[in-house]
Amino acid sequence: MLAGEPLTIATLLRKFLRRISLTWVLTLCETALMVLIPLFIGLAIDGLLNQEFNALYQLGLVFAGLIAVSVVRRIYDTRVYGTIRVELGKELIAISDRVSISRQNARLDMGRELVDFLEEEVPALMNSAVQLVVSLIILFLFHPMLAYAALGSAAVIVGTYSMFHGRFYRLNADHNHQTEKQVHILETKSPGEILGHLRKLRGIEIKLSDTEAYVYGAIFTAMTGFLIFNLWFAATNLATTAGTIFAIISYSWEFVESALVLPATLQGWSRLSEIMVRINKTE
Repeated sequence: MLAGEPLTIATLLRKFLRRISLTWVLTLCETALMVLIPLFIGLAIDGLLNQEFNALYQLGLVFAGLIAVSVVRRIYDTRVYGTIRVELGKELIAISDRVSISRQNARLDMGRELVDFLEEEVPALMNSAVQLVVSLIILFLFHPMLAYAALGSAAVIVGTYSMFHGRFYRLNADHNHQTEKQVHILETKSPGEILGHLRKLRGIEIKLSDTEAYVYGAIFTAMTGFLIFNLWFAATNLATTAGTIFAIISYSWEFVESALVLPATLQGWSRLSEIMVRINKTE
């Protein structure tokens, strides 16, 4: 099915579009129900304080729908992406028959990361995108200043990651290059070479981890400032009920959680960009 095609994310989307599209539809339905929960919790709080139960019943229906959709999606996803992994692995081995077994083994694992990206990171990105938009709209409806603060923090996230994108790409290239040698090094049965290999992997992984720590430290700082500002603004500048303040803080936190998916996805794409170049090499 993938014979003669470049092994990229675009190819997988084109060849398996119908199956993947259904998983995305289910993901969007799940997300739509999820983003309604804080709003309905806030309504239920206000209703219960006034001895009214309709909003509580509505909240229960939202939870029931969310459970049903999420279970169906996970059952379907496993089968679809499992099939894609088989097809990708079969073609990857076919085009890599002129490279060493060590590199074939490493590239087979790398190729699976393309499917992992479609199965895990793309739905997470879709989920976060919907939550970001809904959170912004609802925060804007409460007060425009709440939404402007959210947009400012999002700009900080994108700017921070853009400064480190090149470093992530280079470190992932170094890690993949060393991983391709692993089986060959193990075959030598040389304790010195094996130890040197493991130390090189450790050194690269430390650099990657340190870079991630710096990026996420800067991002969390911006997100913390945004959350504290919205809490202060809602409590001191708006005439609101307890349920409304809960909804504002919930959607502000939801925006934070969703925004944090963006740098993780961009970092994953940096790694995949290098992998797609590597696994399509025939020598």
